[in-house]
Amino acid sequence: MRELFEAILYQPIFNIFVGLYNLIPDIGVVILIITIILKVVLYPMTKKSIEAQKSMTDLQPKLEELKVKYKNDQQTLAQETMRLYKENKVNPLGSCLPVLVQLPVFIAIYWVLQAGLSAEQNFDALYSFIKNPGHINTISLGFIDLGQKSIVLAALAGISQFWQSKMMQSKKAPKEAGAGGKDESTMSMVNKQMLYLMPGLTFIIGMSFPGGLAFYWFLSTFLTALQQKLTLDGKKTPDHPTT
Repeated sequence: MRELFEAILYQPIFNIFVGLYNLIPDIGVVILIITIILKVVLYPMTKKSIEAQKSMTDLQPKLEELKVKYKNDQQTLAQETMRLYKENKVNPLGSCLPVLVQLPVFIAIYWVLQAGLSAEQNFDALYSFIKNPGHINTISLGFIDLGQKSIVLAALAGISQFWQSKMMQSKKAPKEAGAGGKDESTMSMVNKQMLYLMPGLTFIIGMSFPGGLAFYWFLSTFLTALQQKLTLDGKKTPDHPTT
């Protein structure tokens, strides 16, 4: 299984990584280009995941109403939940499957950057037609060492995570919304807790990585958040003036 993973994902990405470094000997620029390439390749899956996540967020108040209405009838609750999904054309797994597909890619890029930025750089996975650089200089732009931990890059990754999560946060329910509004308000409180928890975890984990990995995490999260904003703005319909 490991051999298959390395042949399909790790080796191709690693060779693109080293090949780009041979052409552009700045590791920060190489990481930026690699991130953009991966975002373009994974764009269709990311777009579907964003749309599905937004649909589930918008549908959550109605789901909570069903839970209250049919709290003593689990069979009817399941039927009504599936009917609600079908009527709104929502796939409850739509936001999970694309993320699961992208997870091996993230693991591969993690291994690639570990191999390229570690003190003992390993080039055994190179194809015969890719020149072995012998050593990768982890200094980017002449002064940023991406081989060392960076609190700044970890913070940027956390801020990008906050921006991405903020766009998906549920709005506070109006007081007149009744029982469904209370459920929506509860969900909003949970989302608010996650809004600060995830960026915090991102910052802490980013601090444990070499700067190059934190830089990739920042770029990947920022570009995903930007794509998320463009996707959600595109789904909004303009208000028609009343006559």
